[in-house]
Amino acid sequence: MELQTELLVFANWSTLVVCMVLKFPQILSVMAAKSAEGLSLGSLLLEVTGFLVFLRYHMYYEYPMETYVEYPILIAQDAVLLLFILYYSGSIRSALSYSGMAFGLWNILVLKKWIIDIALNLCTLISASSKFLQLQHLWRTQDSGQASALTWIMATYTCATRIFTTVMTTGDIAVLVRFIVMLILNCWVVFAILKYRKKPDVKKKDD
Repeated sequence: MELQTELLVFANWSTLVVCMVLKFPQILSVMAAKSAEGLSLGSLLLEVTGFLVFLRYHMYYEYPMETYVEYPILIAQDAVLLLFILYYSGSIRSALSYSGMAFGLWNILVLKKWIIDIALNLCTLISASSKFLQLQHLWRTQDSGQASALTWIMATYTCATRIFTTVMTTGDIAVLVRFIVMLILNCWVVFAILKYRKKPDVKKKDD
């Protein structure tokens, strides 16, 4: 029992620490290249939507804060990444519209209990769709561009730890299913990024 408690504490804290820097490799990659090539705007928007629904659901049912504390951090990092993508794609004016939609969603979710329950069930589909959009983008371009494998690897780790913490705390089946699906899809994205990574050209020196 003591070992389980220690593992639970480790899983919660390691998840939080990883999530605090999860998007940094991706953000720094985009900043360094001054390009959002290889990233799907639609995928990021769906990911943020899924995070908002998931965070609101846990707050609504007053689940232990340690089971979802990383989500405000992830949302903030995604917001920064979204601004960079919009900036480098010449669509920065759209940021205000997206902010308004996020604010509206946040408030609509808790108008009725059935709304938040349905939203959580749809959350898995939304989050899965975000991964498939990123995969589709990689398949179409066959170039991972500025997509960061490290960010996706860390996301895979957090899904694995959250499967464990969910089983040990809330036991919520809908939440558990979401993390299992995300774990599988995150692994798939990592594989695709590594597969389509362009090798830098090595210029031969003249003798």
